[in-house]
Order: sequence, then structure tokens, then C-alpha cells
Amino acid sequence: MMVDRFENLTSGITQIYKSIQKIKRCRMDSLGLKGTHVMCLHYLSEYPEGLTAADLCGKCKEDKAGISRILSDLEKTGLIAYAQKNTEKDTKRYRAKAFLTEKGRQYAKKMTNLIVHATIAGGQGITPAERDIFYRILFQIADNLNQVCQNLEGKTKHIN
Repeated sequence: MMVDRFENLTSGITQIYKSIQKIKRCRMDSLGLKGTHVMCLHYLSEYPEGLTAADLCGKCKEDKAGISRILSDLEKTGLIAYAQKNTEKDTKRYRAKAFLTEKGRQYAKKMTNLIVHATIAGGQGITPAERDIFYRILFQIADNLNQVCQNLEGKTKHIN
């Protein structure tokens, strides 16, 4: 039944999301960081030449204000620096590339180890073929629902 599928999808995704958030929170506490810092540190470690706040917004699926707060926290703790210092306007800072400091790279390495451990634990009992099918289906559902959202936004604009 369609309603059962909806309930299964939403409750499963909600349970996974809550577990991921709890793991992030608990593991990042051990590093003195917040769970919200995880994806920024991850992507900055993947791009040693640095990323702009705009780049991180796209990769982390976060809004500008959220990324700005995270980058501010990371800069205060000495985990990131900027390729150029611009204090005139936030818009210039938004365009400057942030990169990990040596301390940031050390934290990112520890964090990556925690991520690998959690990923292995979460994937127990799943074959590589099942994992491939799962991700293909998950992203197909995500794309389909994104299309529904775009259609709804288009209808809302026409009504107003």
C-alpha cells in the first residue's frame, strides 16, 4: 500500500538521520567540535587547495548563514585559515578560499577515521551489490522528490 511505503521511507530515513546526528555529536564532542562541523572539515580535507563558502554551501547542502557560522567556529579554533584576508565585507570573505591548517588536517584525519568506523558499522550485513542498488534507488527517490518540490514551487509562484 502507498501509505505504508511512505511511512516506511520516512521513518527509516528519520531513524538513519537521527543516528547519524547522534554519532556526529558524540564523536565530534571527543574532538571538541560540533556535529555541524563534520561535512565542512570533510570537504576541506578533500580539497587541500581550499573551498569558498559558496562551494561549501553546495557540497554540504547548507545555507550561507550556516556555513558562515561553521567557518567562523573553525577559524576561531585554528582549524582553518583563508587564502586571503578581507575584513572589508562579508561578501569578500564569502568568496575567499578557506583551507585547513596543520591542526585542521590533524583533526580531519581523526574525524575521517571516525567516519570510516561508523560507515563500516552501518554497512554490516550488506553486500557491495546490495549497497550499489541501495544508493542507486536512494538517489533516484531523492531526484524524484526534488522534482516534486520544484513543481510545487512553480505552482506556488503562479498562485501568488
